Amino acid sequence: MKVLDLDAVRAFVLVADLASFTRAADALGTTQSAVSLKLKRLEAHLGKPLLARTPRVVKLAPDGETFLPAARALLDAHERALGTVSAGTRRLVLGVSEHVAVPDLPAVLASLHRQDPALALEMHLGQSANLLAQYDERRLDAAIVRHEPAEDPPRDGGERLFTEPLAWLAAPDWAPRPGEPLPLAVLAGPCGVRAAALRALDHAGIPWRERFTGGGVAAVAAAVAAGLAVCPLARRVAPRELVDVGAKFGLPPLPHSHVVLYSRVRDARDAAALRRFADNLSKSA
Repeated sequence: MKVLDLDAVRAFVLVADLASFTRAADALGTTQSAVSLKLKRLEAHLGKPLLARTPRVVKLAPDGETFLPAARALLDAHERALGTVSAGTRRLVLGVSEHVAVPDLPAVLASLHRQDPALALEMHLGQSANLLAQYDERRLDAAIVRHEPAEDPPRDGGERLFTEPLAWLAAPDWAPRPGEPLPLAVLAGPCGVRAAALRALDHAGIPWRERFTGGGVAAVAAAVAAGLAVCPLARRVAPRELVDVGAKFGLPPLPHSHVVLYSRVRDARDAAALRRFADNLSKSA
């Protein structure tokens, strides 16, 4: 019976997730050549090519696509087994933009805990600019933030997780009053989403006023659901009862935003947990 090298399987999953030997090596705290050697030995052991290597990109071979779900399941089972007998815990301090965190965040966290019970997660929700400042000050191990390209382009060293549009959202029966400035519900500055929305309105020559300013997405969404105003948000993070009213009232199109992960996590288990969390956010995009 063939016995798999878990370190090699973990290296394969990281290379598949990050599409890079260099990034996988950084996450594992080793060298690119060591990761490459592990994968060559794993491929030889399985008798199958797992990766299609090219000078610029790393892609999964067909057998790698087939093996990847089983490899994840194997690592998850291994981590759960360790968690049942290990008294120690690992700590991951993560910042997540409120414009990125999904409403079903409790379910995402519950799933993460089931797969990695030894992980103690400290999560900070806030605005992207503040979270990046905390990350730069090394108060966060990783940060998942939102960039509005025209206002705040992504920095070097980040991994783009996905891109999604913003929308003008309001209560189903809401309508602006004729002859009055457009009432807005927005987050307090500095906020890239707020800046992008105001820029679009100014460019379209639409007068506006801030009817409600909230300290978080939940507060803004509550004001909008109450019929006070319209707000610029990603459909994914907003309450389901809100509707897109942009086309109905002739509001200007809003730009697409980039959701980017910045991380200095080196522990392989923490990197895998962070990847699972990021994947859950991406699936809901």
